[in-house]
Amino acid sequence: MKRSPKDTEESARKITRRGLLMGGTQLAFVGVLGLRMRYLQVEQADQFRLLAEENRINLRLLPPARGLIFDRNGAPLAANEQNYRIVMVREDAGDVEDVLERLSKLVPLADEDRERALREMNRRSPFVPVTVADRLSWDDVSKVAVNAPALPGVTTGVGLSRMYPMGPDLAHVVGYVGPVSDYDLDKLDDPDPLLQIPKFQIGKTGVEAKLEMQLRGKAGSRRIEVNATGRVMRELDRDAGEPGNDLQLSIDAALQNFALARLGAESASAVVIDTQTGDLLAAASSPSFDPNKFVRGISVADYTSLTENKYRPLAGKAVQGTYPPGSTFKMITALAAMEAGVATPDDTVYCPGHTTVGGRRFHCWKRGGHGWVNLFESIQKSCDVYYYDLSQRVGIEKITEMARRLGLGQRHDIPMSAVAEGLTPTKAWKRANRQEGWQIGDTLNSAIGQGFVLASPLQLAVMCARLATGRAISPRLIKSIDGVETPVIGGEPLGLNENLLRQVRQAMYAVSNHRRGTAYRSRIVEDAFRLAGKTGTSQVRNTIVRNQDVPWEQRDHALFVGFAPFDNPRFAASVVVEHGGGGSTAAAPVARDLLLFALYNGYPPLEAYPSSERAKAEEMQRTLELRDPMNPTEVSDRA
Repeated sequence: MKRSPKDTEESARKITRRGLLMGGTQLAFVGVLGLRMRYLQVEQADQFRLLAEENRINLRLLPPARGLIFDRNGAPLAANEQNYRIVMVREDAGDVEDVLERLSKLVPLADEDRERALREMNRRSPFVPVTVADRLSWDDVSKVAVNAPALPGVTTGVGLSRMYPMGPDLAHVVGYVGPVSDYDLDKLDDPDPLLQIPKFQIGKTGVEAKLEMQLRGKAGSRRIEVNATGRVMRELDRDAGEPGNDLQLSIDAALQNFALARLGAESASAVVIDTQTGDLLAAASSPSFDPNKFVRGISVADYTSLTENKYRPLAGKAVQGTYPPGSTFKMITALAAMEAGVATPDDTVYCPGHTTVGGRRFHCWKRGGHGWVNLFESIQKSCDVYYYDLSQRVGIEKITEMARRLGLGQRHDIPMSAVAEGLTPTKAWKRANRQEGWQIGDTLNSAIGQGFVLASPLQLAVMCARLATGRAISPRLIKSIDGVETPVIGGEPLGLNENLLRQVRQAMYAVSNHRRGTAYRSRIVEDAFRLAGKTGTSQVRNTIVRNQDVPWEQRDHALFVGFAPFDNPRFAASVVVEHGGGGSTAAAPVARDLLLFALYNGYPPLEAYPSSERAKAEEMQRTLELRDPMNPTEVSDRA
C-alpha cells in the first residue's frame, strides 16, 4: 500500500528526533568520559605517580590510646606513658638477619631479643610489623632514624605503654596488661585486627581484663608511601581512631595505700565498704606485687620469687580467698533461729564449756564455759555452746538461707579476677559433692562458721554492711565510665525483723565497748565514731594445740568484721589475717585503724584511741610510709 505524503513526513520527523536523542546521549557520555580522564590524568596525576616507579601505598593500623583508670578522687591508677620503639617488616627488609646485625651496631640488642624478633617474624605474615626493641632512649631512636637508608624495613615510632603510678597498692584490683599471646587469640572467635599489632597490650587480670573492651578503644589507621626497599617515604593521611573509655573506680587510693601499709608483712586482706552506696573503698591483699614488672616483661627470677612465696602475693585474697568465717558467722545463726521463731533474744543456754551430741563432744573456745548466756551475751563473749544449741533447733537449711540473704554463698558482680562464690552448705550439697548424708555435727560446726562454710573478705564486709543497715547492700567497684555515673545496685530492705537486728547490733557494740567484749582493746573512744563488730578465729587443724606451738601454716586464721559509727553507720570493714591466731589480737586492731582512717579521711587524732593504745597508734603513724595518690613519688601529707 502506497504511503501518503503526510505519513512519510511524520515518519521522517520521528527518525530525526530519535537520531538527535541518541547523538546527544553519546555526546554526553563522551563528555563525562573525557572529564573523568582529565581528572585521573591531570588532577590525580601526582597520586598515581606515587604508585608508579615501584612505589606502593600501605595501610597500617594505629593502636588507640587505652582508657585511663582513676580512683574516686581523681588520682590516676593506670596511665599511659610514651614508649620509643623499633619495628621491622619482614617483606620489606629482605635479608632480615643482616638488617638485625646492622641494627645491633646502633642500639643495644641482646641475642635473646634478636632471636625473639626472628621467631615472631617467621610466625606472622610477612607484611605484619614486629617490634624488635622498645623502651628505648631518644638518642637510640635518633641513631636509627639517621641510618634509615641502610636499614630497609626498619622504622622507628613512639607509642603508649601502660604504667601504674601506685605500684603494688592496686595490683589485685586494677590488674595489669601484657602483650597479646597465642592463648589470648585462641580464646576469641573473631579477634580484633588490633590484636595483630606487635606487642599490643591487653588486660590480663583485674579491671584491666574484665573491662578490656571499654578500655581498648577503636583502631585508627595511616596510609604511608613506601618504596621498593620498604622504606617509608611519607605519610599520606591518618585517622587517629577512638581512645578507650576512662574509668573511675570507687576505690579511695589513700585508704587502699594505708590498708596495705597497715597489713604490713602479714599474709592478710582487708575490705572497706560504704554502707550507703556499696562502694568498695578498699580491697587490699597483702603481700602484693608491682604490676609494672608484668607490663615491661617480668624476669624469670622475679616471677619465681612470687610463685614460690608461701604468702601468695599473686592471689587477690580480698575477693579470691575463702576462709571459714568462724565466730563472725554467729550473727547469721542467731538471726536464722530468731526469724524462724525457734528462739528469742531472752532465751538462755547454759555453757559448761562443751556440749555432747551423738556421743561426740563439741567444745566452746572457753574451756571453763560461760555459764548462762542469752543472745546479747553470746555475741559479746562469743560463746560457742549457745550456737550449738540454736543450730539444732533451726537446722542447716534455715541457717544457709539467712547466710545467702546477708551476702554469703554468692559471687558478687564486680570486675575483678576470680571473685569467689564461697560456700554455704546444704544437705543436698553434701550429697552431691561428698556422696555422704548430712550429720548433726555438720550443723553444729556450720553454726559457728566452721566445717564446710567458706566466705571471702568481700562477702564478710557485705554481710556486715547489711547487718548495719538492714538493706541489701551490693558492692560497686566502677563509679563511672567516661564521666557517666554507674547505678547503685541493691539497697532495698532485707525484710528482717528490725527489733532483732537492733539487738544483734547492740551485742556487736558490746563486743568492742564492753569490758568483757572480745574486742574491747580495739574500741574507738570518740563518741561520734563508736565501733561495733565481731571477732572470729577459724581453725585450720583438728588438734588442740596452741598456735605458737605449731608451724605458721597450721595456725588459726584471725578475723574481724565491724562498722562505724554505731548510731549512723557509714563504713563497714572486714579483715582476715591468715594464720594470725586470735581475731581480737591480730584482726580487730587493723579493722579499727582502717575505719578510723576512713572516718577522718586520714590519720585520726590520738584521742580517738583508748589511752592504753595511744603509744602504739603514735608509733604506727610515725613509722608507716604512706604515698600521696596525686603524687605517688612523695609521702602523703594526710599523715
